[in-house]
Amino acid sequence: MRIKVGDEVEVVSGEDRGVRGTVQRVIPKEKRVVVSGVNIVKKHQKAQQAGRAQTQGGIIEFEAPIDVSKVMVIDPDSDEPTRVGYRIEEGRKVRYAKKSGRTLD
Repeated sequence: MRIKVGDEVEVVSGEDRGVRGTVQRVIPKEKRVVVSGVNIVKKHQKAQQAGRAQTQGGIIEFEAPIDVSKVMVIDPDSDEPTRVGYRIEEGRKVRYAKKSGRTLD
């Protein structure tokens, strides 16, 4: 996957189109990413009492994963969404923004 944890991305399709956030988690097997402030869902959770630890019930809001094809990395130069490519620099593989050519790693 060309997107890594900590990248600033913009959602390019779907309900949250145009929203920017930081990648919190990457799930490569499912080709999904969790982005802060995007795809907020509500979960109704019952109170639990297991041994000494007690968790409070209620409505919990959290970010759910979205498909990696719905996000694009933000180009550091132009501040616009860009595709990501790979090239070899000084014997190591690095990611670069295709719009400006600037290295991302």
